[in-house]
Amino acid sequence: MKVLLLKDVYKLGRAGDVKKVANGYGRNFLIPQGLATLATPGSLKQIEMIQKRAAEQRAILNNEMSGVAEKLAQLTVTFASKAGETGKLYGSITTQMIADAINEKLGLNIDRRDVETQPIRLLGEHKALVRLTVDLVPEIKILVHREGEAVSSLYEAVTEVPVVEEVVVDEEAEVASEE
Repeated sequence: MKVLLLKDVYKLGRAGDVKKVANGYGRNFLIPQGLATLATPGSLKQIEMIQKRAAEQRAILNNEMSGVAEKLAQLTVTFASKAGETGKLYGSITTQMIADAINEKLGLNIDRRDVETQPIRLLGEHKALVRLTVDLVPEIKILVHREGEAVSSLYEAVTEVPVVEEVVVDEEAEVASEE
């Protein structure tokens, strides 16, 4: 089924695009939500107007959210969690936990679906993307440390990269020296 997008749809397209989607996705989600309409000859005549209106709304929204994006880019969220000796967590840090921590720290209303990362299952420093708009996707830093340990010791351990000396063994030279 071909649809004309009326609004920006994440991972599908921008307003004014004509996309081919699965029948059920178009009929059961996009059209009832007001995100798209069937791509008929009459609706295709409105593409330019839809694109112009969407670009104006996108610019206004990006201007409003740019301050929030700057705050999020500087944000570091820390989590204390139980972990084994190897640094593997007993459980994981989920996108819901990250969204709740951001909302608590900055007083925002960010949904867990707007946080893009895999569940965090290891101690250390991790990155996550927060999707504010289609164009604004700031990256936040997440520090996960063991319960009862100081965060500063973890941060120092993460920033210090151990130097591992690589020893190359030349077997032919060893055989020649033995003879």
